[in-house]
Amino acid sequence: MTTVYELSHLDLLEAESVHIFREVAATFEHPVLLFSGGKDSVVMLALAAKAFWPAPLPFGVLHVDTGHNFDEVIEFRDRVVDRMGLRLHVARVQDDIDAGRVTEDTGPRASRNRLQTVTLLRAIREGGFDAVFGGARRDEEKARAKERVFSFRDEFGQWDPRNQRPELWNLYNGRHRRGEHIRVFPLSNWTELDIWSYIAAERIELPPIYYAHRRPVVQRDGMLLAHTRFLRLLDGEEPYEATVRFRTVGDATCTGCVESTAASPAEVVAEVAATRVTERGATRADDRISEAGMEDRKKEGYF
Repeated sequence: MTTVYELSHLDLLEAESVHIFREVAATFEHPVLLFSGGKDSVVMLALAAKAFWPAPLPFGVLHVDTGHNFDEVIEFRDRVVDRMGLRLHVARVQDDIDAGRVTEDTGPRASRNRLQTVTLLRAIREGGFDAVFGGARRDEEKARAKERVFSFRDEFGQWDPRNQRPELWNLYNGRHRRGEHIRVFPLSNWTELDIWSYIAAERIELPPIYYAHRRPVVQRDGMLLAHTRFLRLLDGEEPYEATVRFRTVGDATCTGCVESTAASPAEVVAEVAATRVTERGATRADDRISEAGMEDRKKEGYF
């Protein structure tokens, strides 16, 4: 009698991601995992824990902190770090502003999101990190669809889409010279629906703002922005309360929310399955600067 072993779609994605984590641990000397407390980085951390269980993670986590965070997300980040006994590195944009390495924009539409590039590259250089795990997925945005799983960055931290390595048969080339590094994307082949299906199946905890809740919001440029202490109102804008949730979490000045009553992972899965707009397209104001806005930032060294 022949026994047939079949893996589900999520099992295959999980196995691929676990393989990537183990490849990096075997190849690089000093990797680090970008961890903001957002859903993709939470899933990435859960996969990394599976890859090395029962041993602790062989690398630390890094948060590039704009200083304009949602309080619920920072509280969640610190709680996870404490529970798992992780080594947390925090690189603060405010430090680069104070040192004059970047200039903060002013005005009601100002955001620190783009300033993160300088802070990230400084953290990589000062930490001596040769591989950086990121939670980017190819379905998020057109520029990210060009990424390899191992994304080569030169000595200036810059990305050249024409200077990337082939990845046939899941073989990854991590060779690099001193000063260069590799961005690694274990979730490359996942979609937003896959992420939420995995969260539901594995019962992964997330910050509460990913589920429906009441909060003051402001309508701006076709988006709903949370009315926080970081958001300056434009003339004529009037905050009002709505039942919303966040599809993605970033800088509070440019991350929008969507009206929703989805209060559980299963309900979010059903909602995401019906949507036709990517999460970044629907809720990230910083991606609307130009058609090639994300690609331009990635060439400068952005995530």
